[in-house]
Amino acid sequence: MSTNPERAVSYVLNKYVTEYMDKDVLILSQNTLTREAARMLRHYETDDIIVNDENKLPVGIVTDEDILSKVSDVTVYAEATTLKDVMSTPLITINEKSTLQDALHKMRDNHIRKLPVLSKKNQVVGMIFQTAIANAIRDATATAPRLLSPPVKAVLGNLGFVLQFAGVLLLVPAIVATVLEDTLTATGIYLTTVLLLVTGFFLNSYGEKSSLNLQQASILVFSSLFLLSLFGTVPYLYVFPSNETNVEVFGNAFFSSAAGFTTGGISLFDEPEQLTQSFTFYRSYTQLVGGMSFIYLVITAFYPESKLQSMRGFISGRTLHMKELFLTITVIFAVYIVIVAMLLFFFGEANILDNFALAMSTLATGGFIPSSEILDNISWQKEVILMGAMILGALPFTFHYAFVRKKFLAPKLGKEVLTYFAILSAAIVLFMAISGLNPLDSAFYSISASTTAGLQLQSLAGLNGGAHAILIILMFIGGCGFSTAGGLKIFRLFHLKDCRALFSKVRRVELSNQTKKEVISTLIIVALFPTISAITGLHLASIEDVPYQDAFFEAAGVITTGGLSAGVIDFDTDPATKIVLGFLMIFGRLEIIAIIYIFVPRLS
Repeated sequence: MSTNPERAVSYVLNKYVTEYMDKDVLILSQNTLTREAARMLRHYETDDIIVNDENKLPVGIVTDEDILSKVSDVTVYAEATTLKDVMSTPLITINEKSTLQDALHKMRDNHIRKLPVLSKKNQVVGMIFQTAIANAIRDATATAPRLLSPPVKAVLGNLGFVLQFAGVLLLVPAIVATVLEDTLTATGIYLTTVLLLVTGFFLNSYGEKSSLNLQQASILVFSSLFLLSLFGTVPYLYVFPSNETNVEVFGNAFFSSAAGFTTGGISLFDEPEQLTQSFTFYRSYTQLVGGMSFIYLVITAFYPESKLQSMRGFISGRTLHMKELFLTITVIFAVYIVIVAMLLFFFGEANILDNFALAMSTLATGGFIPSSEILDNISWQKEVILMGAMILGALPFTFHYAFVRKKFLAPKLGKEVLTYFAILSAAIVLFMAISGLNPLDSAFYSISASTTAGLQLQSLAGLNGGAHAILIILMFIGGCGFSTAGGLKIFRLFHLKDCRALFSKVRRVELSNQTKKEVISTLIIVALFPTISAITGLHLASIEDVPYQDAFFEAAGVITTGGLSAGVIDFDTDPATKIVLGFLMIFGRLEIIAIIYIFVPRLS
């Protein structure tokens, strides 16, 4: 018997119905005569017929019992009676991405024992039976203990897929470095790619790809970002000076790699133009990979759609399917990158590779710049282009999908997007009044903070306390949910309206359990962002001997992956501190909520 029957049952119930459905389904037209249908039931040795309408869409079901009971006199009626006359309708079905638990709930609610399984195109692909689910549960509880428990195998299998996917993606900067004959950078990136592919292969051999609950998915996300940041240090180890100690080199490399994959964007390089172009392209590309949040997207591939609500912010109320979401981030953002790069080239930035690096870093809200001089004396046209790109990165993926696929140039703006623009507009006006900067620069810094892109035209150490406070608040709030931006996210602010009800004994009963969990999670995040920043700021002020205001500003940029810097963290910062800061960027990229789900599973 399984050593933990409850966990085994929970694991099985989170599997897709497609793994246990019967794929041999008899499908006939509603105009088929019952006499012919009865003959085919005997021929195919089955008990059920799915009935299609004239558009070949399933509309009903007929069993052998229906034919016997509803056709009272076969010799008289069977010749003229069709399946449309005897079928049970409406047909109760289930989606192919649903779990066994979803199927059991639907069977219980409708008092049935079988469900046709539909594809995205509403075509019947199988039938799931209550007996099949019961057998799966029985087999799970009767299985002998294994070296790895099913949940661990599920996490390892999905993690293997993520790492292999990342390894394939990183072939792009590797090929660029090869074409540019930058042997050193190409060697480092190819080695990273091999490490990701090989590690992913071994994890796949020990695991299996199956659906995860929210706690397991959070473990997957953290593990993925950590391993990406860890393996991503390899190219940096080839570039950093060799006269430093191993600990110093690793600390610098891990911090820089984490700043890339988490879109933290805080750079240790004062003069990135001294790096090779292929390496600056690699740095920006890692921000694109992390910024597109492909780890979250991979989770959706193995995740019941109903469990993703707390990890998303929507503007239109509809949930994107997996293929549509991949289309959004691969095609639409690729077009954005090309457009931004071409516009920068048109307005005078002659180096096309630097343009693409800056475009990727901006749209991914990462903040790495290919050259420390690229933003010096920038024209107002380029400044406007970069502001537009940063805003695009802070909007939900559903916005971009609606922008292209629904009403071109007239997307339906939702409450979250409108709230984001309202906060941003008010912040720009207030920042301009307090900072003393010109309107264009005030807008640039406000957008850079609110999108957590972290692009800056100059050091921000000299700003007054009020201006720093505005930028910090904007970084804490961040962009819209399910975008490349970091921070708390706008859609979580909407949960705060239920706070009074949560603390009221009378109104608390009106809240659903899911709403209570979302409000509690939001309150925890709201408390942790400034708390972690305050503690980190104290440490940085102590070791770097800088004003606490600048140190707190720097710490806020780390935990929110905002990237705006007051110049506190540099190559001379203690390596252990930089490693810890690298982890804080990972926590911030997970919006802290994933860490909470790992250690407080009740909230998930």
